Amino acid sequence: MKSLKITLNGLIFITLSIFAQAQVLKDGKLTLNEDGSHYVKFTMVNQAWLRNTTLNEGSTIFGYAKNNRWDIGIRRFRIQFYGQLTDRVFIYSQIGENNFNGISDRKFGFFIHDALGEFAIVKNKLSLGGGLAAWSGLARFASPSVGSILGVDAPLYQQSTNDITDQFLRKLSVYAKGKLGKFDYRIALADPMAFQKAASYSGVLSTEIANFSSKPPKFQWNGYFQWQFFDQESNLTPYMTGTYLGKKKVFNIGAGFVYQPDAMWTLAANKVDTVETNMVQLALDAYYDAPIGTNGQAISAYASVGYFDYGKNYLRNLAVMNPANGSTRRDVINGSGNGFPAYGTGNVIYTQIGYKLKDNLVGKTTLLPYVSLQHANYERLNQGMDFWDLGLVWLLSGHNSKLTLAYQDRPVFLTDGNNKGEINNRKGSFIIQYQAFFN
Repeated sequence: MKSLKITLNGLIFITLSIFAQAQVLKDGKLTLNEDGSHYVKFTMVNQAWLRNTTLNEGSTIFGYAKNNRWDIGIRRFRIQFYGQLTDRVFIYSQIGENNFNGISDRKFGFFIHDALGEFAIVKNKLSLGGGLAAWSGLARFASPSVGSILGVDAPLYQQSTNDITDQFLRKLSVYAKGKLGKFDYRIALADPMAFQKAASYSGVLSTEIANFSSKPPKFQWNGYFQWQFFDQESNLTPYMTGTYLGKKKVFNIGAGFVYQPDAMWTLAANKVDTVETNMVQLALDAYYDAPIGTNGQAISAYASVGYFDYGKNYLRNLAVMNPANGSTRRDVINGSGNGFPAYGTGNVIYTQIGYKLKDNLVGKTTLLPYVSLQHANYERLNQGMDFWDLGLVWLLSGHNSKLTLAYQDRPVFLTDGNNKGEINNRKGSFIIQYQAFFN
């Protein structure tokens, strides 16, 4: 709470100082000069969930067995504060909270998502910056704009070291970014955070399953490069739009990577020494988002293929705002609650598509059905892992106010005699999300 008070007091002080110098409020910005080229801007987004989840086998809540659970939670709450302070100086900050539900620690408080400053060496073409930033590598939705996500979540596997050696995808890094005609690029050198501070930290070494090394980490390289064929997208911040709802015609092809030497390790065959290996991740993707028809209809489509090398048999679960916090079943690879193996050594194909129906379909509102699939062939699983997310978005006022009904379907894997994963059954979650977005 003390850190939260300090943060809020700091923001209030900065805001009042800027108000004192501001010229006029226009388009949600406080302008700092007469032509509006220098400004500061403030945004907020809140995503609240009502959810019913069929829990993985053996799930418990504070020791009590549970097979199914309703819960209410705040999936995301964010405040952004950023500004173009001079012709060449840009500053960006974001605070917020994620995944707060009934079994979370109370008064958990906001934490810093982003804190960066950058300087334009050659305006639009080359900017250099540093801090805690999401200028990361690999793929488009490694840094998703959460307020414009097509469904209820982005493909989170693209945030490949999320809360393992970074802070909720943001990395302590220095970066370069810019545009050269239709070529958009970002490249970053990151200093990975200590694995020992991760909630999932384990110092247990295995000869058969790799894990992140506990040794002081070496620097990590990140990059993502796009060719933007039609309308150009802003690269003011690192976050990529989920869908423009027909406001732009965008077609991009992208490629990216994440590389860290000696990031992973296993126990050597003699069970005394360690074997270190590099972490290598590569991805190709394509994004198309455009209006079609004459009555406001639009299509949004995205596809990505990725190669992930975390070392031998590496596998990690994802459990978004987990409604359970324990398990009695060690043979369930998924872990407790709504967990499923989202990350691992192997190959991943992801695709999503949505179709915005005509404007004023329901009064002054409209609908957007969507579907997405993450298909992974991970080294430690005997079968492919398919995670489905499908739903219907009720666009009450674009992204500023929308209600989403979604169903997520996941496989449950049990360990076989060789410590590999074998599909046992499938389970799902029904989610109702309401988003309010001031932008």
